[in-house]
Amino acid sequence: METVPQFGLMVHKGTDMRENFSKKIKYIYFKTSVVMLFFGALFLPSLTFFEHTGDNMFDVYLNGTLVGQVTDEETAKRLVTKARYEVAGESEDLVFMKTELSMVGKEVLFGEVSREKDVIGLMKGVMDHSREDTMEHAYTVKINNFTVNLSDMEQVQQLLQAAVNKYDSTDSYGVEMVQDTGRELNVLTTNVYSEIEAQEEESQEKKADADASNLPSFGVFAFFKDAAEAARVEEEKDLSEYNRGLIHMNFGDTVEIVESYMPKSHLSSLETAIEEVTKDQETNKIYEVVAGDTLGEIAEAHNMSIADVVAMNGTLENENSTIRVGDELIISVPEPELSVEREEELYYEEDYDADIVYIDNDDWYTTDQVTRQQPSAGHRRVVAIVSYRNDSVVNTEIIKEEVDMEAVAKVVERGTKIPPTYIRPISGGRLSSGFGGRKAPKRGASTNHKGIDLATPTGTAVMASCGGTVTRAGWAGSYGYAVYIQHPDGRETRYGHLSKVLVSAGQQVSQGQKIALSGNTGNSTGPHLHFEIRINGAPVNPLNYLN
Repeated sequence: METVPQFGLMVHKGTDMRENFSKKIKYIYFKTSVVMLFFGALFLPSLTFFEHTGDNMFDVYLNGTLVGQVTDEETAKRLVTKARYEVAGESEDLVFMKTELSMVGKEVLFGEVSREKDVIGLMKGVMDHSREDTMEHAYTVKINNFTVNLSDMEQVQQLLQAAVNKYDSTDSYGVEMVQDTGRELNVLTTNVYSEIEAQEEESQEKKADADASNLPSFGVFAFFKDAAEAARVEEEKDLSEYNRGLIHMNFGDTVEIVESYMPKSHLSSLETAIEEVTKDQETNKIYEVVAGDTLGEIAEAHNMSIADVVAMNGTLENENSTIRVGDELIISVPEPELSVEREEELYYEEDYDADIVYIDNDDWYTTDQVTRQQPSAGHRRVVAIVSYRNDSVVNTEIIKEEVDMEAVAKVVERGTKIPPTYIRPISGGRLSSGFGGRKAPKRGASTNHKGIDLATPTGTAVMASCGGTVTRAGWAGSYGYAVYIQHPDGRETRYGHLSKVLVSAGQQVSQGQKIALSGNTGNSTGPHLHFEIRINGAPVNPLNYLN
C-alpha cells in the first residue's frame, strides 16, 4: 500500500526536473545569442542593424554582375564613380567603358553590407572586362556623305592639298582651314587661296591708299580727281598678254572638319585617304537634252556607249529612240569624292561656226523647214576663261577674239504653226489587219494593205481623225461606201467599207466629228473599218501618226 504513493511522487519530481532543465537551456541560448550579437556588432562593422523604413539594403549590379551590398543608392553611385576614376587613371589615353548600374532593394532587420574597397575592386574588374578600344584624338573630314578619319591636322592639310595639286601644276594654290561661322559647334571648313592673288590685292590696296593720300578728295581737287577717273580708258591688251593659265580655284563640295575621338582601328592612313578622296568614281548625273543633241553625241561626250545610255534610262527603248529638248537623261560621270572647280585663262585658235539664223514663217507648220543658206566655218584666235569641274568643261566665256576669217551663218526658214493631230476614228475596235504586205483575205483583195482594219460591229460611229475638207463621200469601188478628207497639213485620211455616209463632198468637218457608220460594203470579209493616212498621195502606217 505504501509503495504506490512513493512511485507517484517520483514521477512528479522527474517532470519538474525536466522543465527546469529546459528553461535553463533556453535562458543560456538567449544569453549566448545576445552576447554573440553584442560582440558581432562590436567586432564586425559590416553587420548593421536596421529600422523598419522600407528598402534599407541594396544588392548592387554593374553590367548585370553582382558586386556587393550597400545601404542606399547614393552610396552605389558614389562607388561606381570612384571605380571609374581609378580605371581611367591607370591609362594615359581616353578610355571608354560600359557602366550600367542597377540595384535591387529589400527590407531587413539586420544584415551584412560589403566593404567599400571590396565593392570598388569588383566594379573595376567588371569595367576592365567591358573596356572598349582605347579612343584616340582624331579629325573627321566630311565631304557630302563621305567621311574619312585622320590622326592629326597636318594629315588633313596634306589630304586637301593633294586634291588641289591634282589640277595645280604650278603649286600656286594652298588650302587653309577657317572657322565655319554658320555653325554653333566647333566646325572648320576650307578656303583655297592663291599667293599671287593675295599679293596683287595687297599691292592694289597700297596703291589706292597712296593715291588717296596724295590728292585731297574735297572741293575742286575732288572734282578733277573724279573727272580723271571717268576719262581714264584702260589700254586694250594684246592677245599675248592674256595667257595667264590658272586664275581661280576652289572646292566644288562643302568640306567640314571636326575633332573627334575614336578607336585607332577606325583611322585611315594618309595614303589611303588621298586615294579615296581624289580617285575618280563613277557617279550618276542628270543631263538635260539641248537642241541639236543626239544619243550618239551625248554618249561620246561622256565617254559612254549608246548601249550604256539606253540601259541606264528606262524611257529609251533602243539606240533609235527619239529624244527631245528638255528631256532628262541619266548619265555616268567619273568624279572624285572631293570635286575641284577652277577657271583658266586660255589662248587658242579654232575654226568656228556662226549661230544659225532662223526665219520664222507663220504659214508653215513647225515640222516644215528649208535651208536658205549653207554655212561656212570661220577661223579665229581667242582668249577665253574656261570653267572646269574636275576634268569637265562647264562653261567657256570668250573675253577677246581676233577673227581671221568670218564664219557664214546657216539660214533656215521654219514654220511656227503647231501641226494638227490625228485620233483613232472609232472607239474600241480590234486591229484585224495591219499596214503593208499581207496574204490576201479573199479573191480580189490587195496583198499590200494601204491602211489598217479595225474590226467593229456594223453601225459603229466613225469620227474624223483630223479636221479638214471632205473631198469624196459615197461609193468608191472596192472601198464600198467611203469618205475621203483632205487636211491642212497636206495629208489625207480615208474611211472605207461604211454602211452609211453622214457628210458630203466639200463639207468642212472638225476633229472628232461623226462622219459615217461602219459597215461591211465593198471588197470586205466582215464588219470593220478600213482607215488610211496618205502623205503626198503615198499611204503610210496610220499607227505611227495616231495620238
